This record gives sequence, C-alpha cells and structure tokens, in this order.
Amino acid sequence: MNARPVRFILLQKFAELTGYTEKALRRKIEEHVWREGREYRRSPDGRIHIDVEWYESWVTCRAE
Repeated sequence: MNARPVRFILLQKFAELTGYTEKALRRKIEEHVWREGREYRRSPDGRIHIDVEWYESWVTCRAE
C-alpha cells in the first residue's frame, strides 16, 4: 500500500500548520482573495478544505 499525501486539509488544521489564524483565513475567503475551487473547496457537509498544493505553489512564487 502506497501512502498518498493529503492534498486538502480542513481550515482549522491548516491554521495550526501555517500560523494563520482561522479568522484571517475566513477573511481571505469572505473577501474573495481566495476563491472556491482554486484555493479551497467545501465538502458536502459545508466544511472548508484548503488546497495544500496550491498553497505551497503560492508561497514559493511569492518567495522568489
């Protein structure tokens, strides 16, 4: 069995891992800085999942 990295993680876990507050992340979503379907997705139960692959490319681009 091959271990597969997780691409989407819940907003709360993303906040824990990156140091962003949940409030700051929700603000990015509410102000449409982050767009649904690109930076994040909602699961059928309405929870927000952040795309970790997108985030890593975003950080890398800004750091250059």
